[in-house]
Amino acid sequence: MDVNEIRKTNPIIPTPIDEFEVLEDALLPPVNEFKRFFRVFFARKIVVFGFVLLVLMILMALLADVVAPYDPFKQNLKNVLAESSSQHLLGTDALGRDLLSRIIHGSRVALLVGLFSVIVGASIGTIIGLAAGFADNWIQTAIMRTTDAIMAIPSLVLSLLIVGAMKNGIPAVVVAVAVAMFPGYIRMVNGQVLSVKQNDYIMAEKAMGATWGRMVFKHILPNIMSPLIVMMTMMMGSSIMAEAGLSYLGIGITPPTAAWGAMCQDGYKYLMTRPMLSIAPGFAIMLLVFSFNMVGDGLRDALDPRLRGTLN
Repeated sequence: MDVNEIRKTNPIIPTPIDEFEVLEDALLPPVNEFKRFFRVFFARKIVVFGFVLLVLMILMALLADVVAPYDPFKQNLKNVLAESSSQHLLGTDALGRDLLSRIIHGSRVALLVGLFSVIVGASIGTIIGLAAGFADNWIQTAIMRTTDAIMAIPSLVLSLLIVGAMKNGIPAVVVAVAVAMFPGYIRMVNGQVLSVKQNDYIMAEKAMGATWGRMVFKHILPNIMSPLIVMMTMMMGSSIMAEAGLSYLGIGITPPTAAWGAMCQDGYKYLMTRPMLSIAPGFAIMLLVFSFNMVGDGLRDALDPRLRGTLN
């Protein structure tokens, strides 16, 4: 029987390697990781749309004083609940304030709460998750069981309890949202640490007497940064939704600060006559959360080596 026929019937038998293919692979230029990242990240049109939308939202928040046509706090009781016109594109609310200007300034509150709550929650969760992952004893069990107990409490109820115990305002909402979400970071970081520390180079460093700090900052953290960044991006949308929910319930962001959730609640009373008062801020919340979710999805594809394929 011919050798090639034997190889077809027995795939275990290796085929000879073409020396020209080996030489060609050796001569290929090194992969540019930044180029690979951007090609994978912008490979899907929906991710590009979400990224552009997020950039526009951030620019709108940064340039709110310039972009907004009116002062968002200025009342005009002679022009309350006005319809859309050339002077007021989205009309005015029950106090005569320009709705478009308040939506533009409300983007600052949404992004500010989302950013700081994610930073606080991720920082606390990462520290505790690292400690739990390295403990390997009753400390890890105590941390993880406490985390499970906190996660058993609905996040909205936990946020309501925290905001109720503190004075209303942006700092109270940031703390409430961060505390409600940091258990998720603990579970994720703990799982990543348990996986990474089983690698041979970590065990070799332990045998060489490396300190805990060296292993964490030189090897553990760099290896878990990719899933951590993806999770933080995804949590931005959840944080914005949580802030909007608290503001809708009338706690958290205090008037007259423009908050999209509070604007939805204020417009609920005029839903049959002036639906734009609730639809416009609700649509803004939807767009911002959608953009963060799409960017997070793109980051997951670009940072996960199992999903980014062989793009050069």
